[in-house]
Amino acid sequence: MESVMQNSPISSSTNGNTALRLVPEELELSVVIPCLNEAETLEHCIRVAQNAIEQHEIDGEVVVADNGSTDGSIQIAQDAGARVVRVPDRGYGNALMAGIAAARGRYVIMGDADASYDFAEIPNFIEKLRGGCDLVQGCRLESGGGTVNPGAMPLLHRWIGNPFFSSLVRIMFKAPIHDVNCGLRGFSKAMYERLEQRCTGMEFAVEMVLKASLRGEKIGEVPITLHKDGRVTGSPHLRTFRDGWRTLRFFLISSPRWLFLYPGVGLILVGLIAYLFGMPNSSIGSIGFGVNTLVMANLAIICGYQVLLFSVFTKTFAITEGLLPSDQKFERLFRLFNLERGLIASGISTLVGLLLVGFAVLEWVQSGFGPLNTEHSLRLALPGMLFTALGVQSFFASFFLSILGMRRK
Repeated sequence: MESVMQNSPISSSTNGNTALRLVPEELELSVVIPCLNEAETLEHCIRVAQNAIEQHEIDGEVVVADNGSTDGSIQIAQDAGARVVRVPDRGYGNALMAGIAAARGRYVIMGDADASYDFAEIPNFIEKLRGGCDLVQGCRLESGGGTVNPGAMPLLHRWIGNPFFSSLVRIMFKAPIHDVNCGLRGFSKAMYERLEQRCTGMEFAVEMVLKASLRGEKIGEVPITLHKDGRVTGSPHLRTFRDGWRTLRFFLISSPRWLFLYPGVGLILVGLIAYLFGMPNSSIGSIGFGVNTLVMANLAIICGYQVLLFSVFTKTFAITEGLLPSDQKFERLFRLFNLERGLIASGISTLVGLLLVGFAVLEWVQSGFGPLNTEHSLRLALPGMLFTALGVQSFFASFFLSILGMRRK
């Protein structure tokens, strides 16, 4: 274990002669433990991880990523034989990113320092990683074969929060896991580097799962047992509603399809159906559909089209910034609807709209600027307003999309 605990070549002196003892450049495993004032439980976690490494003859190390502890955690980690990485920038994600960057292992297993995760389960993760998985997610919930010991997880988290978010990640991102918020997980460092993670806070763990799934990485799952927090005086870093909202927010901004595309298409479909009934002044039973229906249809279509444009804007930005992986279908669509074609389409839509509005104005002129047949004139004016609005939106959206899609060096 001595070589495991070093992070640089060490010089030792014997009989006046200096010998250089080199450490391996790469190990098989690095156990990375983020830490912020975990003096009560940190040593226990380190010892358990070290024992698992030794007993199963894994070439590994324990790395503690300290996020500014003031309770002696750093000294405890060093005395226990862990390698300490000091991380001045606060945040769960910042601590893990620094710890993983410093890790020398081909594989990384991360877990919290509060003794709620049993690092003796390391071999189960290593087995799946050796078998070809890029990411191995721990599962505490019964739905994935896990176990939650009494008092280890708040009931709200166990029965509502975690199952809800885990269902969302399966539906929205097709991730084959049952506990998206589990902090004990293993992954190859090569996969981690491909993901280019950005989140510096609690969203870091969720970001890893979402990006791994979106990029088609091979994901496995290991049932684990969640133990009660071993700290007596320390308070949990997790805040239920704040972190729950942050997780949901991250889910939505990571999926333009669910946040923008589906609502936008839905609104447009509602508006088109309303036009089908409103234009011919039809009715269903005692329910009539007239110009008031067309007014609401215009509202639905214009709002839906705007939301749909946000979907395209967001996905373009996310891909160019590396937040989402490249999408071949989207790239083909982007090439098909380029700036010039967008301007032509917007020009045609605007022209059609202005013509329809012009016919309505012409009727008004022909009537001597007097009262009009509202039912008839609005059936010209409302579609005209709709086409004009869509044309103007498309005109400026085409330029904005072209700017977002610029490739930067």
